[in-house]
Amino acid sequence: MSKPDKSEKKSKGGSRLFIAMGAVALLAAGGGGAYAMMAGGMIPAHAEDNTPRLIRKGDSDPFAAADAEAAEVHGDGGSEYRTAYYSFEDSFTSNLKGSDGLVQISLAASTRRDGRVLMWMQQHELAIRSSILTVLADTPEAQLETVKGKQALRQRLTGAINDELVALEGFGGIDQVYFRSFIVQ
Repeated sequence: MSKPDKSEKKSKGGSRLFIAMGAVALLAAGGGGAYAMMAGGMIPAHAEDNTPRLIRKGDSDPFAAADAEAAEVHGDGGSEYRTAYYSFEDSFTSNLKGSDGLVQISLAASTRRDGRVLMWMQQHELAIRSSILTVLADTPEAQLETVKGKQALRQRLTGAINDELVALEGFGGIDQVYFRSFIVQ
């Protein structure tokens, strides 16, 4: 039996130490480079959450439309958040699924979020109208004969608007859809 040579042991230990020191040096250089890029503004220090915020009653909306009333007065009860509405100017008319019936509705949508949601509604009204018409065309006439069916339609319309806004802007924000008029023929 031969004993291992002490010079081989030192050589292996020295190379391990050299590799560990090299790894630490590389990590330090990488961290320093990342810090320099963050300090220089090339990499943001934190990702800013840019989603529309809920607006409490009495608080100002940083994204309010220019023609919005200067002073709004809200009641003390109900939700702690204010509600803003978007009213579609034109009505919607569509055939109903599986029948000769037609539906004609006028709609409004509400949000408790800041004015960006209303701006997006106006900006993307064409795409939103198309989604609404698709939902209406996929609605059977029998569903519109009951209150429960109309409530289900409101939920589907709310979802369609939010889906469209998410696809276009990354955030929905519509809380409810309301019927301003409702005719089935």
